[in-house]
Amino acid sequence: MNAVTPEGLRWEPSGRWVRGTRGGVTVVDSRRPVLVWEPDVPVPAYAFPRAEVRADLLRPARNPPAGAHAGSVVFHDLELGGELLENAAWTYPGEDLAGHVAFEWTERTGRGLDHWFEEEEEIFVHPRDPYKRVDAIPSSRRVRVEIGGTVVADTRRPVLLFETGLPTRYYLPREDVRLDLFVPSARRTRCPYKGTAGYWSWAGPGDVPAGIVWSYPEPLPAVAAIAGLLAFSNEAVDLTVDGERLGRPVTPFSRTLS
Repeated sequence: MNAVTPEGLRWEPSGRWVRGTRGGVTVVDSRRPVLVWEPDVPVPAYAFPRAEVRADLLRPARNPPAGAHAGSVVFHDLELGGELLENAAWTYPGEDLAGHVAFEWTERTGRGLDHWFEEEEEIFVHPRDPYKRVDAIPSSRRVRVEIGGTVVADTRRPVLLFETGLPTRYYLPREDVRLDLFVPSARRTRCPYKGTAGYWSWAGPGDVPAGIVWSYPEPLPAVAAIAGLLAFSNEAVDLTVDGERLGRPVTPFSRTLS
């Protein structure tokens, strides 16, 4: 159950042991983190009791940004190893979260702490939302994928990945995908729920976005069933499942397709 501050911030305690580092130096080591949801921000942030933060590394912000977070936050620069990271941390307004410090994540904003851990598992990009589910379930549905009328995959052995707020993703065995029609990409992305993904791009004709196929060779344990399987961007290919042609959804990832 989460509480709401007068400023509209939702928050709740987390039972996870969380550490954050920068350049190998532990800046946060907390067994009492708090998850905070800002209005209109789709993912939560962690805030930590000041006693569990290297407060000696924090400096008053020299150039605090306007409107970067909800409410009248107070920003802090982080000075570490001769490097000054501007606005890498902040404190939220109000009594509910008084004495707590939040940090930017390098993978999400390009500044802040560069490695994060929950218990002994490294996490990426942002904290995992306890109200979001990600389930990878083996299926016997027939899944067919076409690009510009060319069948590039056809299987009865998919793993369906159900992720709250996103369309179902269909992960397919490599043996059932015409991977010879694609070229490897240097692109890599990380997901807090699935791990690190590699990509392939369409090598055939037509105006097809780059990186429409991806795979998690070593996914996080919770979705181990998708290891090494290939998924196609629903937003950019034609999917037919059990004889029914699916529409192309519009998702937050649609704008990244070019």
